Amino acid sequence: MSVEIPENMEEVAMKVARAQVHGETLTPEAVIRQAVLDTMQAFMDEALEGHYDDVKWAGDHLVVLDFQGKQEGEVAPENDWVADFTADADAVIDRLEAAVGKIVRGR
Repeated sequence: MSVEIPENMEEVAMKVARAQVHGETLTPEAVIRQAVLDTMQAFMDEALEGHYDDVKWAGDHLVVLDFQGKQEGEVAPENDWVADFTADADAVIDRLEAAVGKIVRGR
């Protein structure tokens, strides 16, 4: 995965602090939500060996859309993504990776 995608709460705090140094305001919640989205997108790109599908928010669910806009899959949080990531970021990352595997194999 990219160095820019936080994988734990320490990296979330560092990203928030870096933004503050540059006069930007970022909340940990916003960083976590973006990290969850970016992580899922990175796993999809890796599994498909390129960027063919888009991962988007649909409420609190992540949906995977193919190049024609057809929904290929959906992932829901256990509670909510921020709480899940805060409690156990590794488990969230593992769940996203497993979901990508199911979505890609289901084609």
